[in-house]
Amino acid sequence: MAASRIESQLQSVFAKALVDGGLIDNYDASSINIEIPKDTSHGDYSTNIAMQLTRVLRRNPRQIAQTIVDNVDLEAGQIDRIEIAGPGFINLFMKNDALTQVIADVLKKGTDFGASNSGKGQKFNVEFVSANPTGDLHLGHARGAAVGDSICRIMEKAGYDVTREYYINDAGKQITNLALSLYSRYLECFGIDFPIPEDGYLGQDVKDIAIAIKEDIGDRYVNASEEEAVAYFRKIGTEHELQKIKDILAEFRVKFDIWFSETSVYTDHLIDKALAQLKERGYTYEEDGALWFRTTDFNDDKDRVLIKSDGSYTYFTPDIAYHLSKFDRGYDHLVDLFGADHHGYINRMKAAVQALGYNPDQLNIDIIQMVRMLENGEVVKMSKRTGNAVTIKDLVDEIGVDAVRYFFVSKAANTPFDFDLSLAKSKSNENPVYYAQYAHARLCSIKRMAAERGFNMSDQYDQLTHGKEVELMKEINEFTHTVAEAAKTRSPHKIANYIQKLASVYHSFYNECHVLDDNNRELSGQRLALCEATRITLANALDLLGVAAPESM
Repeated sequence: MAASRIESQLQSVFAKALVDGGLIDNYDASSINIEIPKDTSHGDYSTNIAMQLTRVLRRNPRQIAQTIVDNVDLEAGQIDRIEIAGPGFINLFMKNDALTQVIADVLKKGTDFGASNSGKGQKFNVEFVSANPTGDLHLGHARGAAVGDSICRIMEKAGYDVTREYYINDAGKQITNLALSLYSRYLECFGIDFPIPEDGYLGQDVKDIAIAIKEDIGDRYVNASEEEAVAYFRKIGTEHELQKIKDILAEFRVKFDIWFSETSVYTDHLIDKALAQLKERGYTYEEDGALWFRTTDFNDDKDRVLIKSDGSYTYFTPDIAYHLSKFDRGYDHLVDLFGADHHGYINRMKAAVQALGYNPDQLNIDIIQMVRMLENGEVVKMSKRTGNAVTIKDLVDEIGVDAVRYFFVSKAANTPFDFDLSLAKSKSNENPVYYAQYAHARLCSIKRMAAERGFNMSDQYDQLTHGKEVELMKEINEFTHTVAEAAKTRSPHKIANYIQKLASVYHSFYNECHVLDDNNRELSGQRLALCEATRITLANALDLLGVAAPESM
């Protein structure tokens, strides 16, 4: 795990102590585990390195710990004192300056606090949502949008070069069914009966688009040939639905750098290029009139058909071409956020990447599990085609963007999620987004009151020695490496967990430490600086999840 400034400092000091004490010739400092003890009587930080080395050195862990302690450079580590506890834990009590440095760091960096270069500018293409433009975005898409956008925000903060991409499925049977459904509803406006296909779209949105088309073009396609009419409704239907998707995603604070059309995979001959490369590399063969891809060469459970005996492509074929186009555009790594029903797709896509000459680890497929909507303990059913879906728009209108986004990233994306609508609406500390935003609003309130009463922030922090102050500084110090770790593992829920912890530590500090004290204005000034550092950190963390940091509630 990426280490914070203090933890990195301590790792280096302990690695040197191991060498200086003659215990080991060389040691990887980053592998030394530095933790914040739950019990503050066990120090500000602690390490179990002595116990980890027991088997290697074949010595009693307390003896190892004593040798380490005897050789630790206290000044370099900004350590006040060290204690050996239990079987060989080394507990560290830091000098005040070691902890208070973070306040000046946050105040100087402002919105840049939390940023790092841990991503080293690696070029990532992150594809998410990519729903068919055949209707409104529902719960699953909402989770994918919140998770995908948060991943991109976090990775950018950690120094990755990120491109957000949406793959528009505008070339498949679903679009044909949408066109036929629209054509049917359009003719219905003129009293003409035309059956909606069995897999057509029955939702109100299709009716609304048909009515809008009728008002725009009149009866132009009433007497046109079915082929001509369906081609028109295919184009206009896709445009209408895609624009709705773009509009609601913008409202949901999700942006995309690239909207990639599936149709272009065919018109730009990307499939021909991909198939040629696979054939050239010897990974295809013909059997029973079909073209096969030998994915079993790459640990897939069976070979896959690329071109069926009737000459049509399987779904897999344009996907291979699409992924090749991403690599051709210069990305180091690809990330696909897929729904739970795509789990079986992982091996075959990695096989394709490898067959095309890339490292399979350059393709990362993250699975986003299903969502259930609960209200008053009852499951809210959803069905996209019949128009009974719970949509992103429904959720945003009901509880707001902040709550929807926060709830969807609060748990690991690869685990099923029950969205508790009642909890999301509640104005209580049990509601995690309310709890976090209330902490920020409280911090803003203190800042306003300080200005009204003539308190100024101090640039000296020597009086910040209260246990709750120390705990708050340690938590702020964890932010940058938490961002780096969340980016590396593409885990926005780690930021949500951090926000809850920081808000909890702050509320605890607020209850025990009086900030604006006319009888001790110097301490008040130092505490004001600590509060402002907390506010900035909390706002930055919320922004990584696309959640607002309100100044009042």
